[in-house]
Amino acid sequence: MVNTVQLQFSYIKRTLVFRFDAGTSRGVLKTRDVYWIKTFDPKNPEISGWGEAAPLVKLSPDFREDFESVLEKILRKMNQEIWESDPQAVLLKLKALIPFELPSIRFGLETAILEWLNGGEKRIVPNDFFDALKPIPINGLIWMGDREFMLEQIDQKLSEGFICIKMKIGAIDFGQEIALLDYIRSRFSPEKITLRLDANGAFSPNDALEKLKKLAEFHVQSIEQPIPAGNWAEMKKLCEVTPLAIALDEELIGIKDKEQLLEQIQPQHIILKPTLIGGILETQAWIQLAQERNIGWWMTSALESNIGLNAISQLASIYDSSIPQGLGTGKLYHNNLESPLEVHSGFIHYNSEMGWESPE
Repeated sequence: MVNTVQLQFSYIKRTLVFRFDAGTSRGVLKTRDVYWIKTFDPKNPEISGWGEAAPLVKLSPDFREDFESVLEKILRKMNQEIWESDPQAVLLKLKALIPFELPSIRFGLETAILEWLNGGEKRIVPNDFFDALKPIPINGLIWMGDREFMLEQIDQKLSEGFICIKMKIGAIDFGQEIALLDYIRSRFSPEKITLRLDANGAFSPNDALEKLKKLAEFHVQSIEQPIPAGNWAEMKKLCEVTPLAIALDEELIGIKDKEQLLEQIQPQHIILKPTLIGGILETQAWIQLAQERNIGWWMTSALESNIGLNAISQLASIYDSSIPQGLGTGKLYHNNLESPLEVHSGFIHYNSEMGWESPE
């Protein structure tokens, strides 16, 4: 017999403050609003589950001025629902209840309810990251900025033992970015350091191929989203002739027909951000379709707090991939929640000896 329960939902808003000006090709971020969703059974209120709805500025389908009122309305509706104790049933119900156009809310509710089902101890799904304390390899992220700032970050990541470096490009002069890549390669061979690039759509379709040819000289493993999302025909042409592997990122956001996109563009890799693409079931669907087509993939956080980062890390751990994931964003903020998530020597770890700071 399947047990059922009527849960109560609420949320807490926090404005996270970056430790530095976080530059992307879409602008500079100084703060970031997140909404921590809490759920509990009123008959047993000491056990609660937490999720995170964190729409990303200018990128998330649910980044909108009325987001908070939309969230409040949905949570009031969730308070009236009856939930089964089966995790898959919960995920399927949320997929039916929460519109596709509200991906961060769906992911936040998924995480909150699944944590509650697991006893309120920050375990979301069965996985080795949490259950066996198995660390996950990650890339070291180099943020956009002036040459000195990017060089400082590169030196820091290399000294910290990262063997995969991801550099955001497109904010400064292309020649200076080439010089930074040359600096890395002059010190570390491709066998020692894997290089990833993220253009965030900064190149134009007209000059993208020539730039990719120059970047390929530095034995770059992949480049994310070289041209703006939505140019499927141009992206398909690039993927056919590119000298280095292309990974779709923003291209996946808001796409319901996953097969059509993968069949038409035929990318070498895809980047999966559960907050932006609709949560756990949507992420798993992308993975299955990619694996069927021998398309590589890895998972990336989207500037969530440690609540969201913990959930994404556990989701990534299910697949036991040896490919470095994009999960190194936990130390970006002055006022993130203290947590057992630690990054050192190019891995994210769950330190079970450390506790979680309460959001409340």
